[in-house]
Amino acid sequence: MRKKIILRERFWTRIKMTYEIVTKYIKDLSFKIKDAKSYFLLEKDIKNYTFVCDIKSIKLKEKIIQADINLRLIPVNNTSKSNLDVKVELSSIIQFNKIGSKDEMEKIILINVPEEVYPSMREVIIFLFKNSGFNKINIPEKIDFKRLYESRKNQK
Repeated sequence: MRKKIILRERFWTRIKMTYEIVTKYIKDLSFKIKDAKSYFLLEKDIKNYTFVCDIKSIKLKEKIIQADINLRLIPVNNTSKSNLDVKVELSSIIQFNKIGSKDEMEKIILINVPEEVYPSMREVIIFLFKNSGFNKINIPEKIDFKRLYESRKNQK
């Protein structure tokens, strides 16, 4: 009788969708300071810029998705002229053990994967600024991708 209970428990246990980031690579990288004047004003003007993150995904094969995470620095005031172009786009190839619901897949692609790769993207940007003579660049250590996901969901 005990074996039947165990079998029933196994039968009704839902297999949780898992994923693995098979690889990640820098797809695009840009670090341009317009001119010498912009360079010398940058330390003062950097507070007028903010980071923006965009995420796109492409289905490559069954159970394999490519997520492109683009982190770029843009002027806070859209009318101001940009003397700086900083962009890192990182691609992650994600393999799933099974295809889940659209909601589950969205959460992995828009929350989990960016949380895992953001520290690498941040390191690249810090490296670029430090090697250009700017040691006081302030980039958030973490981005709350879950909050961003939920606020986007609420806008729809």
